[in-house]
Amino acid sequence: MFLRRLSGRLRLGAAVAVVALAVAALGAARAPALTLVPPKPDVLFGVSDQGTTADYEAFEQLLNKHPALLETFHPWGNSVNAAYERWRETGTRPILHISTADDQTLAELITPEQIALGQGDDYLLQLNHFFYTHGVLAYIRPLGEPNRCLNVWSAVNCDGSQKGGEHTAYWYKQAFRRIVAIVRGGGTLDEVNATLAGIGLPPVNRTKGPPPSELPGPPVSIIWSPLPGGSPRVKGNFPGNYWPGRRWVDWVGTDFYSQYPVWKDLNRFFQGKFWRGVPFSISEWAVYGKDEPRFVKRLVAWTAKRPRVRMFVYYTGFGPGNNPYDPRLYPRTTNTLRLKARRPNFLQSVEYNVGELPPLPKKEDKQPGPTPPAEASAR
Repeated sequence: MFLRRLSGRLRLGAAVAVVALAVAALGAARAPALTLVPPKPDVLFGVSDQGTTADYEAFEQLLNKHPALLETFHPWGNSVNAAYERWRETGTRPILHISTADDQTLAELITPEQIALGQGDDYLLQLNHFFYTHGVLAYIRPLGEPNRCLNVWSAVNCDGSQKGGEHTAYWYKQAFRRIVAIVRGGGTLDEVNATLAGIGLPPVNRTKGPPPSELPGPPVSIIWSPLPGGSPRVKGNFPGNYWPGRRWVDWVGTDFYSQYPVWKDLNRFFQGKFWRGVPFSISEWAVYGKDEPRFVKRLVAWTAKRPRVRMFVYYTGFGPGNNPYDPRLYPRTTNTLRLKARRPNFLQSVEYNVGELPPLPKKEDKQPGPTPPAEASAR
């Protein structure tokens, strides 16, 4: 029915072989950026991850549409093993959003300056290793909405004042660049260190074991995604203040919700000169608070008129009960989205998704063996 329901080993073998070739190609020194953009005029249709496959399946059944992407939100340092199994079971290609806030307490786990100076490199090396060794084609979205004051990695307080210190737009951009340099990899340790030195940052800092001799190039694509205007709308908090540069960005994205439908900001952001021509993503969107079928119609029409928009991800919120993003609260919105989601170019499946990869080995299935080399021992 969908790609995750594969009918035989031949297709799986072919898919794994193609992924392996992609990984091998990217493993060369100075790996080129990998956009993972679908062929025109297709748009990658997706939904956010609420933590269970049952939540994904409920959304799938609600719309009678299998989303091709599953966006997972993870705090800094969190293992992706459980998420991998959800991506695999749902037959989706992942978007991994990286946050620096604890998902329970919302306390800050690491500051932008600390990331930029290498104090979080163990986690970045872990991500590089995981996506490369498992051949996972994925979109990595570090520190989304940097111009939203409620995010701990933002440079601006909600009263409009600058945070300063470890939380400036400068440190955000340097943190973003370091995340990309290490997770994207694609060269020897000396080459990656030279890239970091070229932007004024210290070399790779591995504290758990010796440094790797090489950082392989996993098949990942990087999304940079501020709000289209800024919250608050003050000097120093507009999207361009956080722009890290084209070298570090494969996709430009933004979030757009029905309670803040500032279309002028969305149009202005889409047309930004720094990222003109870069593939565009609606990385999060949703209806909030009341039934808004007209908002759905307008946003889908806005997307259809702009061929650069190649990703469209609905945000379903977190948890049962008082979840104002749950589309089941808004029947007219749901009916409209169900109709609009029938568009043939809104992809309900994508080749080489995680559903075509094997499950992770269980701990009890792992056989003792020799100590792995440094470049393969990040956990």
